[in-house]
Formats: sequence, C-alpha cells, structure tokens
Amino acid sequence: MKTVLYFTNWSIYGRQFHVKDLPLEYLTHVLYAFANINPNTGEVYLSDAYADTDMHFDGDLWDEPGKNLYGNLKQLYLLKKSRRSLKVLLSIGGWTFSSNFAPVAANSQLRANFVSSAVNLVKNFGLDGLDIDWEYPKDSQESANFLLLLKDLRSGLDDYANSISPLNGLRRKFLLTVASSCSNEVYKNFNLRECDKYLDFWNLMAYDFSGTWSSVTGHQANIFGGEVSADSAVRDFILAGINPEKLILGMPLYGRSFTNTGGFGQKYKGVGRGSWEEGIWDYKALPLKGSIEYLDKKHIASYSYNPSSRIWISYDTPSCASLKAEYIQNKKLGGAMWWDASSDSPLSSSRCLVKTVVHNWGGLESLETSPENRLIYPDSPYIKKLYDL
Repeated sequence: MKTVLYFTNWSIYGRQFHVKDLPLEYLTHVLYAFANINPNTGEVYLSDAYADTDMHFDGDLWDEPGKNLYGNLKQLYLLKKSRRSLKVLLSIGGWTFSSNFAPVAANSQLRANFVSSAVNLVKNFGLDGLDIDWEYPKDSQESANFLLLLKDLRSGLDDYANSISPLNGLRRKFLLTVASSCSNEVYKNFNLRECDKYLDFWNLMAYDFSGTWSSVTGHQANIFGGEVSADSAVRDFILAGINPEKLILGMPLYGRSFTNTGGFGQKYKGVGRGSWEEGIWDYKALPLKGSIEYLDKKHIASYSYNPSSRIWISYDTPSCASLKAEYIQNKKLGGAMWWDASSDSPLSSSRCLVKTVVHNWGGLESLETSPENRLIYPDSPYIKKLYDL
C-alpha cells in the first residue's frame, strides 16, 4: 500500500510543523507543496526560497563554502537517506497557483519551458518526481491541454532518467502523479484513459464535498451518498479503464464547520472560527469542547455536534478512517493520501489518522517498500555534498 502525505512549505511558520515531525515510518511518499508557475514564461519555480532552500535547521552550518542546500528540501533529502523506501515529489500548483496553468498548458513553447524548469528542480534538489495539482481545468479544451502537459512532462522526466546512470543496473523512472477532483463535473472533461498513460498514480481529493457554498450542512468527505462521493469517482475511474491500484484515496486532516444549525442536512448560518482560517479546523483540535462525535456508517463519514453552541463539523474520526481503510482494501485501491501533514494528531496519540489507517491494513508490513529512492543526482550542484554527509 502507498501512504501519500502532503507537506506544505508554510507549515514551518505559525503551525511550527517541520520535516522532522513527519510520521516517517508510516509514509511511502511525501508531496512537497507548492511550486508556482510563471504564466508568461511557463517557468516552474519554488514559491518560498526561505522555507524551501534557505532556512537553517539544527546541524546546518553558516560558513560552508560553495553552493549549499538548506531549508525543507535539504531536510527531505536527508529523510530519503534515512528511509530508502521514501519518495519525495514536488507538487506544482494547488488552489492558490492553479490559475497560472491554463495559459501555459495551451502554448507549446510555454509547456516546453514548464517541463524543462520542472525537471531542473527534480535534478537540482534530489526529488523523485512531480505532482500536478491543477484546480481545475474548466472545460474540455483546458482538459485537452492538461493531457498535453502530462505527455510532455512524462517525456521530459523519462529523458532525464535515461541520461543518467542506472541504479543497481536498473533504469529507474521518475514519478508523475496528479491530484484529481472527485467531482464528475470536473473529470468528465478528461480523457482519463489517455491521461493515465503518463501517470504513476492518481491522488483522488475525496474531500471538500460540502462547505460555505452549500445550502445545508453536509459531509465533506463521504465515501457513499450525496451529490459527490468518493465511491462514485472511484467507480467512474475504474470504468474508464484505470487500474484500481493506481487510485489513491485522499482523506482530510481537517474539519469544515457550520454554525447556527440543528445538525446534519439542515440550514446553517455562518461557519464560525477555525484553526487558521474561518470554518476550517485542524483535525488535532477536534472535537471542540462540548461536542460529541458521530459515525455515519451508511455513508462512511463522521462529524461532531454541540447542541448548545449549535456547531456542526464534518471531519474524519479514527472510526471513520478505519472504515475507509477497509474500503481501500475491498476496492483493491493503491493506498491513501492526506491533506495535510501539520493537522494530524501526533503518532503518540491513539487519534492519529495516518497511523490508524496503516494499522487497519495490518501495520507497517503492509506498506510499499520498493523500489528504493534515488540519492545520486549527477547534475545537481547541491546533492553530492549531501550524499557524502
């Protein structure tokens, strides 16, 4: 099984969550979010130089000669050295930067610039591949351009892989994945089978099904039922010819709140406070004081409600995560993905959702351990020094 966890570069600030805090032994893939795109040139570039490459952590020196890599990307590379089954991918886009995809994907020269700059980031910073998070291509033309972008990226990554020495006699490919909506209104425009030719796996964003845009309270991450559900997306992808093992089921590590409401499926007024933005609570802060947690087995969803404050919050609880782990196994899917690392309860807690899912699969032995990650990047000005540490 794969366990895929998004780690955001901004988590090192107010959240004070760092690479060292990742639940390393429970992970097969880390998606580092997010790189941005220049819509005028097509260049993919790191969005926060301080967090990504400059911040010094314990053990980093201030007087090293030559070019040196620091920041989160150094820490992630060192994690790869300590756990050879771990793959680190750079995620490009996300909600904030997604508007920059469309003009680039529509132009062959800008696509070429996108590919060369993205592959250079893989070369320079010791990454195992790229994750594309375009939220979302708005019509069939943008979806067709998205396919062209994936095709060009696959070619660019393969060309780089073929240009460097094999690992242990084997030509090791670099990974290419996407974060995909579970809404049929989005993926109906895609030629899923064609896109799949260029991808190693799909990260299904099986969350944000309800929120401030909804007229009544509703589950935000249900497996069954509702206008949007994870299961309907899974079935559609499989019907389109996607191998279930290439589908990774996404789960939220946060809750969406609704205030002044009588409960599930009822009118509400406002979304209230949150951990970092209104209406969004870190999972580790839940349930709020005075709230009771409930499990909806029919829809495989969970929530909390406080009848006094009249606050209703949709999020995954450990009992819900356990049912989702069973669903993944029953459907023979490839694993689980979570957004985002900083919001889970710590491994020491029985409420840690990443740990809960892995234990329901049978423990650490259930996780994918091969092939090994790549540590040697001959074109990087930084990596040889880190490799020799």
